Amino acid sequence: MNMQATAVSSDPTVAEAGKRVLVVDDHPVFRHGICQYLGQVSDITVCAEADNAQHALEAMRHHQPDMVLMDVALPGTNGIELIKHMLAERPTLIILMLSMYDEALYALRALRAGAKGYVMKQQAMENILDALRKVSSGGIYVSPQFSEKLIFKTIAGSTGALGSPVEKLSDRQLEVLQLFGRNKSTREISELLNLSAKTIETHRSHIKEKLGFKDADELMDFALEWMTTQEG
Repeated sequence: MNMQATAVSSDPTVAEAGKRVLVVDDHPVFRHGICQYLGQVSDITVCAEADNAQHALEAMRHHQPDMVLMDVALPGTNGIELIKHMLAERPTLIILMLSMYDEALYALRALRAGAKGYVMKQQAMENILDALRKVSSGGIYVSPQFSEKLIFKTIAGSTGALGSPVEKLSDRQLEVLQLFGRNKSTREISELLNLSAKTIETHRSHIKEKLGFKDADELMDFALEWMTTQEG
């Protein structure tokens, strides 16, 4: 689907009704559902929506939102990298990450990249609204369960892990692993991420070393199984 960034409200009198939010998600049914729900509240106005990183950046530049509600899994550049790109242009932009993936793997990465919160798609719409309101007022939002894990990790020290060997990977390495797990070839990944094939091969080599696999086939088997588990 090649959807251009869509303006939902361009009337300045409507925009003044609340914080202006850009919604970024590549699943149209979910994205439209979120926009429809937020359209019913008085303190938040959806100013635009987008389905990938490129369209999200264009919408940010054109519509000047106060906040961004963004899925972590996007075509091409993922949400973690998109946070970095957006904040490089708009350092004061408030970003709330939305995902179907486990907080234990992505929430801390999102916060480190500059997001102000992380909310699971499985939570009720009311929780997503509460999260938006909290980050809008200057707070940080994660689930109570993940907050406890963060406290434990801090006490345990920087070497303490939250339970997954994938924690060892950098944000870019994790992105490459995800794409291998979606059965993308090195050439396809290099095109998606706008990186050379040699750079992708280097990332694959480092991923293999960090996760302790003997060869590339073993890594690929893991990537495919891991992504099936993540997206299942």
